[in-house]
Amino acid sequence: MIALVARGEIYLKADAETIPSFEQEGRAPFRYATKNGEHVLTSYWRMPDRLYDDPDQLARWARNALAAALRAKGKPKKAKSTATRKPKR
Repeated sequence: MIALVARGEIYLKADAETIPSFEQEGRAPFRYATKNGEHVLTSYWRMPDRLYDDPDQLARWARNALAAALRAKGKPKKAKSTATRKPKR
């Protein structure tokens, strides 16, 4: 997944390599409310508004989002807490 749409806004996949570009544009990560407070999903950042009018730049940012998604796919998943795992025999 390289993007998500929420409340009429597009959020692109981001990682340590691409987040600085979002920050330079004054963008913020995706946030949503939960019953326990606000949750921030730092792997998706709001797309710069200027990209709606610039298909070449939008394509570049979309390729960067795809690259971030592929890098994330290659990373090992975090282990679950040992308290929830069954002991090995």
